[in-house]
This record gives sequence, structure tokens and C-alpha cells, in this order.
Amino acid sequence: MTMKFVAEALSLSEPAARRLYRRSILKQAFLPHPFFSDIEEAYLLGKKFGKYEEGTFIALSGGKAYVVRGFPKIKRTLVLSECVKRHFQDSEVAVEEKINGYNVRIVKIGENIYAITRRGYVCPYTTERARELINVEFFKDYPDCVLCCEAAGLESPHVQKEVYGERLDFYLFDVRNAKTNEAFSVQEKLRIAEEYGFRVAEVFGIWEGEELVENSFRVIDRLDREGREGIVLKDVEMKKRAVKYTTSYCNCSDLYYGFRYFNDLGRDFTLTRAVREGFQSYEFEKLGVEEVLSERERYERLGKAIVEGVVDSIKEVVETGRLRERARLRFRSREVMELFIQHMKRLAPVRFEYEGVRDGYHFLIMEKIITSTADRIRNLVSGGFW
Repeated sequence: MTMKFVAEALSLSEPAARRLYRRSILKQAFLPHPFFSDIEEAYLLGKKFGKYEEGTFIALSGGKAYVVRGFPKIKRTLVLSECVKRHFQDSEVAVEEKINGYNVRIVKIGENIYAITRRGYVCPYTTERARELINVEFFKDYPDCVLCCEAAGLESPHVQKEVYGERLDFYLFDVRNAKTNEAFSVQEKLRIAEEYGFRVAEVFGIWEGEELVENSFRVIDRLDREGREGIVLKDVEMKKRAVKYTTSYCNCSDLYYGFRYFNDLGRDFTLTRAVREGFQSYEFEKLGVEEVLSERERYERLGKAIVEGVVDSIKEVVETGRLRERARLRFRSREVMELFIQHMKRLAPVRFEYEGVRDGYHFLIMEKIITSTADRIRNLVSGGFW
């Protein structure tokens, strides 16, 4: 293990790079395997360090260091109309769908494509899927760039959403320089998506001022009815920080999830979603925004999400003795499937069940074991104290 290439890539001394590794700020980013044949060594930053974002990826391939900057965190607004006045004054702004999946950066290292998760790990499952779907010609024309995508669909190991279809697919939302993180303009991204055949997070329109506020609320209403997550506002030149805003449907869906695993996710997860819903209700009433939901229906949806989440978990623990999340995944290669199992077992308590081969794919059931909430429920239903 050498830290020399990491030190040079991050403009550090080698002893400084080694200290980051000992402090677990710098971590190994992949499992060595022939599937990752181009990568000799790779590390990630587990937290922000200097100008480098959390999830920044550093790899050695063919004697060359590759740096893929972590994706910048997107700020959230709870009062959309005031945020537009303050943050996007006199700017043309694109309103883009916020896809409910998991964030991946797709790059070419050596001869092959690799998919890097937000935390900075090379994921075997996502990489195999990216090699099937992503047009490699893009990287011949833009060798220093990274495709920032949301991976979404029912066959996701992290977030399963039927609205995006069964198979895992990639929705491009940014094109960036891998080393500097400088983003292409919205129009240039859309041109690239069309030229290379990439699916893209839908851009509903480009507006400014009051027109931006009015149309954003119309889009939010539509997405709420369709069971989608929300929007991201981006100035068209990508010079200002992007801003995200979520639907009531998403807030309540998250609350159901948070209360289903109430002892594992913590209070901050549920509190923030409830607060978002309160601010949205306030703003919509203040501005007279027409809603599909009445105020009473919004309150009922919120309460149902909270109570139903807890009740469903109690029933599952009482009936089965455990609490779990399940996902069905498909792989072209059994070898990649085995590598993915090793990869996930390093990151979380998981169980796997091999279903067999169908239509040329290996099918695998992945179960995340939810221990803390299950233990708390078992104690409480047997008469224990809170």
C-alpha cells in the first residue's frame, strides 16, 4: 500500500496522507478484483478535507492518478417563494426533477467505466449496470469529465421506487469536470444527453422571477400527484448553488420510512420531514397555492404515515420475529454478484438469497437486517419500558 499517488493528487505530503488513513478520513474505496482490472489502488475521503468534498475518490491506474471530486451538497429550501427572490434574483433558472434514487458518479478509468457512490465506493452492481447502459463514446470526447446520475428503479439496492420502472436505470443531472468539479451549463448537459443517448432528469422549463415561482408550484403539484420526490432549481449557467424542494408525498413517504425504523434512524430524520411539511402547508396557504390535497387531507396523510409506519413494523416483528428491507437485484455475471455480496457485507448487516438464473440474468434477494428497532419492539410488546 502506497500513499504517494494520493499525496500528490491531493497536494499533501506522504506522511500527511498516511495520517488521514490512520484517522479513517481516507479509506479504501474498493475490493481488488479482476472486474476492477484498471484500478491498482483506490481511496475515498470519508469527510470533507480542505477543498475536497466528502466522497472524493482517488485511484491509481497505469501509473496515473485519477481524482473524482465528491458531489457538492445541495441546499434545501422550505419556503420556495422567498428563496427564489433572495437566491436567484435576476437569474434564469431551470426547474429539474429530483429523482428518488441514489447518487452515482460514472467515470472512465483505463479501459472501463466505473460507478462511484456518493460516499466514494466503487459499487460492483452499479458498475455492471453502467457498462450495459452508458455510451462509452462520451468519455472519448470528454476524458476529464464525470457523469453525475441518479440510479433509480425497483431493482435498486438502496431506494426501491416503482414509479421509475423495474430495472435500475441512470438519470443524468449534471456533467462536471472530475478534478475541479466545475459543472457544464444546463443547455450543454441537455445537448450531451441527446447526443450520447443518456436518460436525463426532466427539465420542466426555464423561468425567472414570479414566473419561476408560479411554475415551480405547478410542477410540485404535478409531481406530488405522480408520487415523485421534488425539484431542483439550477441557474442555467451553473454558477450559483443549486436548491432542492420536496413534495408533500415525499415528506410523508420519508416519515413512514422513518417511523417504520424509528429506533435506527433517529429523531433528526423524522423531525426534519415533519418540519418541511409544516413550512409547505404555511407557504401554500399564505400564497393561495391551489392544492390537490385539502388542509385536512394533508394532516391525515401526515398522521397516517407516522402511525402506519410504526404499526407495520410492530406487526412484522410480532409475526416474523425480525424487521428487514428487501430488494431483488439482477446480474449478468455471477462473479460480479459474488463481488457485490462481499462489497455490501463490508458496509452493513445484510443477508442474501440466490434465486437462480432467468433470461440470462442471476437474481439475488438482498435483505438489510434492522436490529435496533426490532429489539425495541420485542421489548415493548412483551411489557418492557420505553
